[in-house]
Amino acid sequence: STTDVLAVENVVVVETKGKYNNDCSTSRSNTNIIINKMITDNIDINITATSAAKNRNNAPADVTRRIMCGGLAGMVAKTATAPLERFKMLYQTGEHGLKSRVAGSTSVGAAVRSASGGSIGVIAMYRNILRNEGIMGLWAGNGANLLRVFPAKGIVFCSNDYYKNLLTNLTTSPSSNISKPSPMVSFFAGGLSGMTASAITYPLDLARGRISGKMAGVDGKKVKHYTSTWNTISLTVREEGVRSLYKGITPTLLGAIPYEGIKFGTVGLLERLFPPSLASPNNENDIKPTSNIWRKMAFGGMGGIMAGLITYPNDTIRRMLQLQGSRGSMHSYNGYWDCVRKVYAEQGISRFYRGVFVNIVRMGPNTAIQFGTYELLKELTE
Repeated sequence: STTDVLAVENVVVVETKGKYNNDCSTSRSNTNIIINKMITDNIDINITATSAAKNRNNAPADVTRRIMCGGLAGMVAKTATAPLERFKMLYQTGEHGLKSRVAGSTSVGAAVRSASGGSIGVIAMYRNILRNEGIMGLWAGNGANLLRVFPAKGIVFCSNDYYKNLLTNLTTSPSSNISKPSPMVSFFAGGLSGMTASAITYPLDLARGRISGKMAGVDGKKVKHYTSTWNTISLTVREEGVRSLYKGITPTLLGAIPYEGIKFGTVGLLERLFPPSLASPNNENDIKPTSNIWRKMAFGGMGGIMAGLITYPNDTIRRMLQLQGSRGSMHSYNGYWDCVRKVYAEQGISRFYRGVFVNIVRMGPNTAIQFGTYELLKELTE
């Protein structure tokens, strides 16, 4: 109202002198200019304060949204690539009942030849699974895997965003204008997120490993030793004790650092090297980045292949440690390095890489689907 404006005019000139101009007069025109500047500043301050308060209030909901998006993305990816995952795990554990002619060789050449499972081809493995377990044997352990993947991948993607922001704030000054975190920050954020998820969900990972890593009919009887997640966990606790649920957790936690670190670090590096293109809409002044989904899929696939290739020997060891002492398994190891020593002495370096080719074929689409689906779900729920 006019009264309010006049009241403001009487205060503005005194309290804002020197802030908005050095020679404030009491003229109506100058006072109006000052009032307009104050209003503009007030709006900016209110917008910033409101935005910060809104972010604080929405923080729990945003964390939940990211966990849900990451979990669903992981479930879609794992289900789509479950048959290849089953092949890989049977190659790693050797619990498939088929014979390999490369066992005992210690040469790197033998390791390369055994990359797809030694002399056991994918077709032979496929037929063996169908003969002993039927078509659903290709997805054996996928139910247990989904129970693990939903919280695990949800935690990985959500905590990765958290660790990435935390490390970026710790390693950069507030005045620096950095749009993307450095590859090193992405590496450590990914490694920490992988360790966090693995530590929380490890018993489910062990259950999945025991279901998928054993073939029914190996002992001449078409009977599966473990049939479900609950069945596996209850039998394991009853026969081997509670501590057995964490067999192989050391290589899992140690492997999570390079695996998730390389994966997210590769994605971070590629995002900096290949920034998103800009698409010009009708208004030339309103330029927006194109969709990130296809970029995330491509970068995620490359990151997954790199991570899977480099960390594969460690993954083989952890799978063998998970199976030791289980039903139908005759192997026993006294820790990580004892397992490495015995496996190398008995079967050579090629044993650590058995099935790596199948894993490379699996990791590309698996991580591409994970990153692409996560980005899509984030866009849909924002």
